[in-house]
Amino acid sequence: MAAVEPRVALLSLEEAAAAAAAAGVSGQMAPLNVFRVLLRHPAVAQELASTLTTLLFQGNKLDARLRELIIMRIGWRTVSVYEWTQHWRVARGLDIPEADLVATRDWQVAPSLSGADKAVLQATDDTLDDGMISDATWQDCCRHLPSEAERIELVIAIGNWTMFSQLLKSLRIPLED
Repeated sequence: MAAVEPRVALLSLEEAAAAAAAAGVSGQMAPLNVFRVLLRHPAVAQELASTLTTLLFQGNKLDARLRELIIMRIGWRTVSVYEWTQHWRVARGLDIPEADLVATRDWQVAPSLSGADKAVLQATDDTLDDGMISDATWQDCCRHLPSEAERIELVIAIGNWTMFSQLLKSLRIPLED
């Protein structure tokens, strides 16, 4: 399969590092291809980086395992190779078993997934299918996510990584080498 050109040219690594520093974006994010594109619009890159930093590293309330299962499900359902590949690495770094990551593809029949896992995956599917979490799924999530902050973050995580899937695919952002 021939490589597809990105719709917006990637900044060089040096340009991305300089743009990130000027925009207040973490130097960790600058070399990622998604930010090598997004930094062509520094204000947007800064806001998206801030949201990612909060959800991934600072003040995150939703359990990291649940977050990564949600992201893997979104990557699978939306056929976002970049998202699936990047978060496979992140999830494995969190010691989430490969079998559980693969199980997100057909989670309803996966015996290794917990009730909490299945509740957030249903919330993800509801949102992808209907644009919102159904009342029944919300009640199930409430049983597994006791705090309001966790439930808010659930909704934000689903929306954030759905948006990232769309922008990765629409801008045809390639995987890193």
